[in-house]
Amino acid sequence: NKFKLMNCFATRLLPNSDLKKEIFSFFKSKNISSGVILSSVGSLKQAHLRFSDQKTGTVLTGPFEILSLNGTLSLDGVHLHVCISDNKGQTFGGHLLDNCLIHTTCELVIAEISGHSFTRELDSQTNYMELKIK
Repeated sequence: NKFKLMNCFATRLLPNSDLKKEIFSFFKSKNISSGVILSSVGSLKQAHLRFSDQKTGTVLTGPFEILSLNGTLSLDGVHLHVCISDNKGQTFGGHLLDNCLIHTTCELVIAEISGHSFTRELDSQTNYMELKIK
């Protein structure tokens, strides 16, 4: 599918904010039906990640630098992955869960993908709520 036009939105998330909840709240406030994370720079004092092929999340205590954050955004929910590093440069990455708390800041740029609608629907093959593009 071709992307026709992108509108961009920028925000700064404040200390102690929940990264995932704030992203979803900001996205919904702009009434966007399909979006992606373009850029994210910041830090976390606590990370809650689900590592590959795990059923539950792991809470990590920081501080951490956000090295990358990407994913798709729909009004049904978000699917986000993050890579973070600790003060020794050790990296951790996985599926972003609630209770990832901002340490100092998170500078965020979100793009709206016009002409498309993203939804999340239960996929019978994976048993996860998967992205549907319309």
